[in-house]
Amino acid sequence: MTSPPNSAKADLVVIGGGIVGLALADAWLAARPADSVVVYDKETRLAAHASGRNSGVLHAGFYYAPDSLKARLTQQGNALLREFCHESGVQIRETGKVVVTTSPEQMPALLELYSRGQANGVELSLINESDLAELEPLARTHGHALWSPNTAVSDPAAVVEALATRVRSRKGRVEMGTEVVGAGPGWVQTAQGGRVSAGHVINAAGLFADRVAHWFGMGMDYRMLPFKGLYWYGSWEPGRLTRHVYPVPDPRNPFLGVHLTVTVDGRAKIGPTAIPALWREDYSVPGSWVDGFNAADAWEIARTYPRFLRSPHHDVPGLIRTEVPKYSRKHLVKQAAALVPSVSHKDFTKRGQPGVRAQLLHVPTGKLEMDFVVEGDERSTHMLNAVSPAWTSALAVANHVVSGIVK
Repeated sequence: MTSPPNSAKADLVVIGGGIVGLALADAWLAARPADSVVVYDKETRLAAHASGRNSGVLHAGFYYAPDSLKARLTQQGNALLREFCHESGVQIRETGKVVVTTSPEQMPALLELYSRGQANGVELSLINESDLAELEPLARTHGHALWSPNTAVSDPAAVVEALATRVRSRKGRVEMGTEVVGAGPGWVQTAQGGRVSAGHVINAAGLFADRVAHWFGMGMDYRMLPFKGLYWYGSWEPGRLTRHVYPVPDPRNPFLGVHLTVTVDGRAKIGPTAIPALWREDYSVPGSWVDGFNAADAWEIARTYPRFLRSPHHDVPGLIRTEVPKYSRKHLVKQAAALVPSVSHKDFTKRGQPGVRAQLLHVPTGKLEMDFVVEGDERSTHMLNAVSPAWTSALAVANHVVSGIVK
């Protein structure tokens, strides 16, 4: 693409107004308060996608390889997000989290998680069944479990709203209902006809981050593969479940498995799934399979999947076999009952809003990227894989990225 004529200027343009895009704008304004900063988002309301559809869990950072960005930035992000919530009046519920085993064969994997937590400097305890009964009487494990006291929960949409408020208070602009349809080094064009000359462009477009990066000739080996997350809310009285209860994850895939979380208002929630989505914003559920169907997206994903299916890094057929049946509420609840036996499908009947995880695939190797992936140059920066726990880590990720741009 060639640069269009310009009618406006900004020192920084951020494409995407989710929590990561807003955090980047916020960090830039903290470093350069006199700069003009604008955030564009195609939706008319904040938190319409992953930033408002996730579990709201503040992760502690013990899952990730010690040499990864996730290991460092999740722990920092947890502390920064807590501080931000307290300053902004956004509620946090201090739940803590237990990771339990569903069979004795999972003990080596549990111990590996414990070792990672120690290497990452995360407060984490290896507990026995008696300890677990005191911390969360509803949960069950085989022999041992992990206890993470610094895991918590907040309202994800409320956090995004508060962060947008701070960006605006720092004289940044957050332009909703403004879709970016083209961009390149030094310029951005919107569907509404606005043309902006940009000193620097940050791509935080989430599910569309690969497409935006390709406009700049960046991330050409990457394609986005979306995975759908389904949730069900329980009818239990608030406070019956007091801790998040998670399984031991499969290390071959970047997903944590079906778990039970406590919402900020004390309700119990089961999910999410990691069902391969058919298009990028595939929020369809049984009974509304074609709502929002995007044929171009579906074709692109269909062309990408053969490389993923042949991947030596993941058990993709096994992933599909285990995830697709989770469209069934009974099947999904049964998975959760392995962690908390008192769970019944009769109690979990209220569907939560589906979410879609923007998961990056490295096409040449067929590998799903486990860590944050950022590419850029002196004119643009691309958040190619701002995947979970990006909600927890957003403020730390933003500080890390902006410190590398702003000298």
